Amino acid sequence: MRLAVINSGSSTIKYRLYDMPAEQILGEGLVDRIGEREGRLVRRRQVAEGYAETVEQRQFPDHQSGFAAAMEAIGDPVHGIGHRVVHGGERFGAPVLVNDEVKAGIRALLELAPLHNPVNLLGIEVAARRHPKAAQVAVFDTAFHRGLPPAAYRYALPDAFYHDLGVRRYGFHGISYQYLTAHAADLLQRPVSALKLILLHLGNGASATAVSGGRSIDTSMGMTPLEGLMMGTRSGDLDPSVPLLLAARAGLDNDAVDELLNHASGLKGVCGAGDMRAVHRLIEAGDQHARLALDMFCYRIRKYIGAYYAALGRVDAIVFSGGIGEHDSVVRAQSCAGLEALGVAVDPQRNAAATEAAAEIQAPDSLVRVLVLPTDEELQIARESMRCIEAAGS
Repeated sequence: MRLAVINSGSSTIKYRLYDMPAEQILGEGLVDRIGEREGRLVRRRQVAEGYAETVEQRQFPDHQSGFAAAMEAIGDPVHGIGHRVVHGGERFGAPVLVNDEVKAGIRALLELAPLHNPVNLLGIEVAARRHPKAAQVAVFDTAFHRGLPPAAYRYALPDAFYHDLGVRRYGFHGISYQYLTAHAADLLQRPVSALKLILLHLGNGASATAVSGGRSIDTSMGMTPLEGLMMGTRSGDLDPSVPLLLAARAGLDNDAVDELLNHASGLKGVCGAGDMRAVHRLIEAGDQHARLALDMFCYRIRKYIGAYYAALGRVDAIVFSGGIGEHDSVVRAQSCAGLEALGVAVDPQRNAAATEAAAEIQAPDSLVRVLVLPTDEELQIARESMRCIEAAGS
């Protein structure tokens, strides 16, 4: 089966084409900088000696044009298409074959993920027009956290806000966390059911999750991806009174507050740079605001490690993943510094050497194993889509 995976964000569309169930990558690419003056289409296709990459500078005024380019690059034939959908709410706790009812359900959740669910739904519609006979599957980023206990997912608000409006913690990065849970179990050579893990998906968006026996028992992102760790441009945890104060004293309306907290805060708000690589360059140049931003970023991670250690009672491994988690040895070291009393110690040499492949970076005397694992959301979406299609007999 030739199965395509579509992973769309607010300004990018990643795609990959697999030969399933062999999980062989036939081609992949990226539609980047959607809505900007200079976009690009990156295509990688399989050739005899590996992969050939081409980069085409092209403007993509909207996601409609971006999805059309991705579908063109994927080509024919396509028998199945798996789509990442960010928010599944309480309705969708597992991947589902897409039909009119499912599309209506995704549409009903647009308010909870206004930057992502609309484009995820658009991708489904564009793909259906291009490949009307292909089985389409929606794989939800919130589904892995569907089993959170009420004590973890409920907010301390009047009951009606939960029952009438769905105000609760949903959690995100679930596709990545599901992949990392299985990957960690393979590396540790232990069954998933026996493991207690703290997983850290660190990138422009960042979150932490506590996993016990393969199930998410707590996670840092909440009703939206704004809660939790400090991120590239998102504030993370914040006193709820701050937006009220901003409205009253700075004259910001709801849209302006939303823009500030989601797009002008985090690393960018503290030092002017939302990319951790740029933060490091500023630190090397002596910028104290950048130093503070890094310290804040790592301190928040360290606090969540401690909190989830308490929630789990025992930790077998801490896993770093995502663009920052996989490539930034400074962040990994600083996030674990001072946790020796909890049995967590990082070896400086092993940490510095971990850049691409899966690696263990704990010191010899560390009681907790510390792993660096590359995540693969596209492969996880392909696997989930394949299982869903086979179960439905499509």
